[in-house]
Amino acid sequence: MPTVSAHVALTLARHIDHVFGVMGNGNAYFLDALERSTDVTFTAVRHEAGGVVAADAFHRASGRLAAATATYGAGFTNTLTALAEAVQAHVPLVLVVGDEPTSGPRPWDVDQIALASAVGARTYTVGRADAAATTVIAIEHALTYRVPTVLAIPYDVAARDAGPVPEAPEPRLPAPLSPAGPFAQGAVADIAAALASAERPFLLAGRGAWISGAGEALGELADLTGALTASTALGRGVFPRAEYDLGVTGGFGAEDAMALVHEADVAVVFGASLNQFTMRFGDLFAPGTRVFQVDVAPAATHPHVGGYVRGDAAVVARRLVETLSSTRGAASGWRESVDVAAARGYDEGDGLAADGRLDPRSVAARIRDLLPEDRVVVSDGGHFIGWANMFWPVASPDRMMMVGTAFQSIGLGFPSVAGAALARPEATVVLTTGDGGGLMALADLETAVRVAGGRGMAVVWNDAAYGAEVNLYGLKGLAQAPMLIPEVDFAALAAGVGAEGVVVRSLDDLDRLASWTAQDAASRPFLLLDCRISGTVVAPYQQEIIRVNS
Repeated sequence: MPTVSAHVALTLARHIDHVFGVMGNGNAYFLDALERSTDVTFTAVRHEAGGVVAADAFHRASGRLAAATATYGAGFTNTLTALAEAVQAHVPLVLVVGDEPTSGPRPWDVDQIALASAVGARTYTVGRADAAATTVIAIEHALTYRVPTVLAIPYDVAARDAGPVPEAPEPRLPAPLSPAGPFAQGAVADIAAALASAERPFLLAGRGAWISGAGEALGELADLTGALTASTALGRGVFPRAEYDLGVTGGFGAEDAMALVHEADVAVVFGASLNQFTMRFGDLFAPGTRVFQVDVAPAATHPHVGGYVRGDAAVVARRLVETLSSTRGAASGWRESVDVAAARGYDEGDGLAADGRLDPRSVAARIRDLLPEDRVVVSDGGHFIGWANMFWPVASPDRMMMVGTAFQSIGLGFPSVAGAALARPEATVVLTTGDGGGLMALADLETAVRVAGGRGMAVVWNDAAYGAEVNLYGLKGLAQAPMLIPEVDFAALAAGVGAEGVVVRSLDDLDRLASWTAQDAASRPFLLLDCRISGTVVAPYQQEIIRVNS
């Protein structure tokens, strides 16, 4: 007879195709059923946090429901930072874990429900009679609210016979949120009227616009109004007309591009939270700009928003297109009057910084010219996040993900490669990480190399320091010794797990990337570029943070 764990595995398998994690006592029967009785692929990682990270990246790259698994106790607590990141980033994910017996905790058990709740994840605990139904409820919750859920299997029921697996109902998901009622309809009309009369209209889109499928409608809206466009860091590529797009807003944006945003008289924001970084700590728009926001959040998310519509970005964008198609005259012409390509340019540095080490801007620009065109970029957290965001363009939001920045964590980089590689098997996955975060995630360097192989590469920004801390606190006069890291040979570490490592001390050392890109992915190794950069070059976004905190 199928066990309780088999009920969970077989029911979950109807909705997923990959699970990431580490096997232990609490999930052994679940993984046995998954391997023997389903077509789901299990990918082993080397640390439980890496299982959640890989699943998180898999969702961000594919849009599909993600799944991870860990055992109880220490296995579960190892997932918490990654779980918190997935909560903050609104990633629908099911984490299947073992849990304490129904008779009560053992000495090594902890209150997993409380711990999950503390980072924002709800737990559903299966029983012998309801395992399949509870699994569907957990899936439905994850997809409806776009958050991780924890699906717990108590130790003493995991192997219990549960009878034939029932036909559980399909998850029921809500329809896209549509503005309803006269007040909401009036708010949409206000946005349409503002855009119709705008001389310098501007549209900004975030990841929420991508998730809702708003790209086509937003492109039509930009064409109707003559608006310049831009995206948040997680929404790049939403707008179809790149020739009129200013790139990423906030500290990652080019200065001349952000100056153009500051000139807008009307700005409409779709599916973006307008956090302090996107808003340049309040300086993104000019004081006279009329700012409207369209989002599914209960209320506007920044005090500069003067008009708010709660609704799905695609639904509202389409309604605005329909309204303006019948009422607006000629487009504003603003976007044709400016040199967008020139405005998007960045300072590429001078090759070497004053201390004789590589200027990271020059390294990033050179890597940009050599990367495979069909790529997915995954980023760990740290000072270095500015370089990939500024210099490595991607085709769409599902090809650039920052795993860790939502929770302000580092050390989640290497396992994210595995999830992205399995989600996008046709693309090259490019990891950007620092030496601090790289060391923290080192166990799953092996996972990245094993799973991605020649379709994966990593760029380690090696400045022998925790760069963000040096920039924020070292400049204030705090002792720098705790902020420094002995220079580590990441190239040698990579070779130890079957990758090719290249120490990059000059721009000429990056020629190996050119020849690697030219090779067939099936015959080339995973490539790690150990870039010995200067810590004296501070990313513009960090300069903003320094200014605000000084």
